[in-house]
Amino acid sequence: GRRSQLLKGLPATTTVEENAAAGVSVYTFNVTVSPLSSEGVAIPTIVNSNPLTKAFDIEPKGDLEYRVVTTGNPVLDYETMPKSFDLQIFVEDTTGRTDLNILTVQVTDKNERPVFRGNMAIQTVAIYVLEGTPPECIYQVDAADPENAELNYSLLPAPVPFLVLESGAIFSTKELDYEKDPHCYFLNITVTDPDGLSSSKTVTINIININDERPYFTTKQRVYRIPEEQSPGTVVANITAKDPDDENSSSRLFYSIQSSDQYFSINPSTGVLHVTGRIDRDAFPLRLHPNISVIVRVEDSPSGGHAREMEITIIIDDINDNPPGCNPSTFRKEANENMTAGTFLLGLRNYCKDIDVDPSNNRFNFTGLSGFGSNNFALESTVSGRLVMTESIDLENPANLGIEVYSLTVRVQDIACPNYSSKYPFYTSFHIFLCYIIYIYIRIKPVNEFFPVFSNLSYEFNVPEITKVGSSIGRVNARDKDWPSSVITYSIVAGGGSRDYTNIFWISPTKGDVKILARLDYETTQKHILTVRASDQEKTATASVTVNVLEVNDEEPVCSPNFYSFQIPVSLAVGTNINGFRIECQDRDSDPRSFRYFVNEGNVNNHFTFSPSAGSNTSRLILASRFDYDSGLDTNWIYRLRVYITDDNLLSARDKATYLIKTGTVTLSIRVIPNPTTVIATTPGFTVVTKRENLYSESAWYVPFVITLGSLLLLGLLGYLGFLLATWVHTRCPPAGKADSAPLIHFTFCLSSQTMTKLNTVFDGEARDPVTGKMYEFNTRSGARRWKKSNEPLQLEPAVQVTPSATDDSGQGTDRVEAPSQKKPSEKRKEPTAETKAAAKPLAGQSETSGQDGLRLQKQKEESEDRGLSSSAPQGRY
Repeated sequence: GRRSQLLKGLPATTTVEENAAAGVSVYTFNVTVSPLSSEGVAIPTIVNSNPLTKAFDIEPKGDLEYRVVTTGNPVLDYETMPKSFDLQIFVEDTTGRTDLNILTVQVTDKNERPVFRGNMAIQTVAIYVLEGTPPECIYQVDAADPENAELNYSLLPAPVPFLVLESGAIFSTKELDYEKDPHCYFLNITVTDPDGLSSSKTVTINIININDERPYFTTKQRVYRIPEEQSPGTVVANITAKDPDDENSSSRLFYSIQSSDQYFSINPSTGVLHVTGRIDRDAFPLRLHPNISVIVRVEDSPSGGHAREMEITIIIDDINDNPPGCNPSTFRKEANENMTAGTFLLGLRNYCKDIDVDPSNNRFNFTGLSGFGSNNFALESTVSGRLVMTESIDLENPANLGIEVYSLTVRVQDIACPNYSSKYPFYTSFHIFLCYIIYIYIRIKPVNEFFPVFSNLSYEFNVPEITKVGSSIGRVNARDKDWPSSVITYSIVAGGGSRDYTNIFWISPTKGDVKILARLDYETTQKHILTVRASDQEKTATASVTVNVLEVNDEEPVCSPNFYSFQIPVSLAVGTNINGFRIECQDRDSDPRSFRYFVNEGNVNNHFTFSPSAGSNTSRLILASRFDYDSGLDTNWIYRLRVYITDDNLLSARDKATYLIKTGTVTLSIRVIPNPTTVIATTPGFTVVTKRENLYSESAWYVPFVITLGSLLLLGLLGYLGFLLATWVHTRCPPAGKADSAPLIHFTFCLSSQTMTKLNTVFDGEARDPVTGKMYEFNTRSGARRWKKSNEPLQLEPAVQVTPSATDDSGQGTDRVEAPSQKKPSEKRKEPTAETKAAAKPLAGQSETSGQDGLRLQKQKEESEDRGLSSSAPQGRY
């Protein structure tokens, strides 16, 4: 829109006090309305501020009257924020007229209260002072004034043993006593600025008591008596003590046991002595010494306080708390079947005892013989505990069939009235008789009377020849009529061998599973006959096992030769048997008509095929399509073919998915030889380069190794010769001297003792190489050439000519560099003369290096012309 004077009262400068709340008016201005404006103007806005802030906003005050107010976000702070803000106010009316003016708002300072810092700013500080501490500084108050004014510190209430200095340090004024002085002080710290504004905080000072008196025991009893086997937690004694330091309050004393004791512990707070471990009167050392001495210690601090000790004695009383016990508690005996009645088996009295100390508590007897088959056994008396047989047992008897082990129990019980209530707390209301149970297992040892018998007289297993080694091919089974059945072990005692393996088969000694240990071959052996033995450790039986090997197609075709390398011309006719090559294949388990030939890898553009491709054990290699290198269709000159020969030709498509198919491979390396290239001498000429490549088998790993080793040795020798040559040149070639008469540039070429001619090379012609098809540039005079770079223009201008001169008197040859005169700049590109042409004619096979040297001479010559050299060239010394 067009710029107009719409804002009245702007630009202007105004002030606002720091910490102003939101909505405080800062400045008021008016907006004029254009006569053409019918609907007034939009509310003015602050489009920018310097520095940038959101602390101000514009609100309408009345009809076309507005005011700038504070937003409170952020709150203005004179100490931390900028002191002045330039607000850009923009307005636009409905006709498109606009105006933009600046209102400068200056922030004024306001005196603020001092503030506390550190811990006092966020919490009430608590200070702890030990009683008896001499007067000293106990805390440093940290406060500051926003205006950096000097502050004054004061302390209330006044009659306290503390004072505050001008620096804010709080000092104690006397040595405090916990027992006489108050235990806690509340100090009101006030900090005031020069204008009288102040802030206050409360500091709490706590006086810590000091322990200086020894506690003493109030318990008088020193001897206690308790029965054994008390449950953990049983109270033995209640030890009490007092501390003179805490006469007016409950003592904070700590109780402990100083002696090493495993039976008792004391509550560190209450002094209650209770049982913590099992107290067994019948075990050592209490079996000999039933009195336990305990040293109790009381102290008024867990570490470094005052303490006192007292010794108490606990006497342990014996009770009948142990039933009789037997070691071992389980007995296992063996008896042969058909053993006669009255045979002695076991004397229990030798294995049982009662460990109670009191003799009246350790008497017991044997009763209650019971269990399965107990009618075959009996105890002679309750005191002796002798177990005998009452009748014989025959395992083959149908009445005893399946019964091999008899389980008996005998009860061993106290004669005196026992007290087990403490050891067995679930019997707390009355005394009961507990008994010890002896378990007796009598095994009737069988007698081996029967031979093992196989389930079949002979076994026959059919096994495919491709069955994996370790596979199970069948199982044999044998049993005998003894009860219980004897453990039968199996073994192969005859058969199962071949020419290459002593044992082809293995049988599980416990299960009778027959497994193969070596690969079966139908073509070698079609049937194996084994003799298997079954033994129950005493008696044996044998059976015959026949293993029929089933034929499976597991042999792959084997062809000769399996690798061949040869060369063919590029113009070989289609359908030709390449080099008369053919392969002959054999398969031990497949008909030759089942062979099928195909090239799986390396047959780029399908140039090669085999004929016949199937149904024969011989096949020839045929060229199926011509080579086309001119159009770029073919790029490979070496073909590495991988030929697959499968034996699935006689199978249908459905059978190929289920039958086993084997594949043999043959590797062929074919090199295509291009037609020889005829070279016609023309101008420009070109060179035919013939490349030779030695082919070797991939298995000849030593070839690249020998080549690499030889290359490394040759490089080392060349480097050493180069070092010797550089040393010799440095010693024989002096530096070029300066001319006496003129500031000439001397070129010194020192290479052996021969004269070297620097040739200039300009590539002014181009042609295509007939072998590679790439473009190259050549010099029509010297014949030098190089491969042409992309987008490089043809050079048509000759460089400076360098002609050899006669040898001087000292035997050193000189070069004369012809430089064009400054008076005739148009003659700088003058054609070389016949004499120059004759001198610059290159030798056969000369590389482009000489041409590059000529270009460097041309560059040096042009630099010499710029410095005003004469047409006579400087002479260089060889």
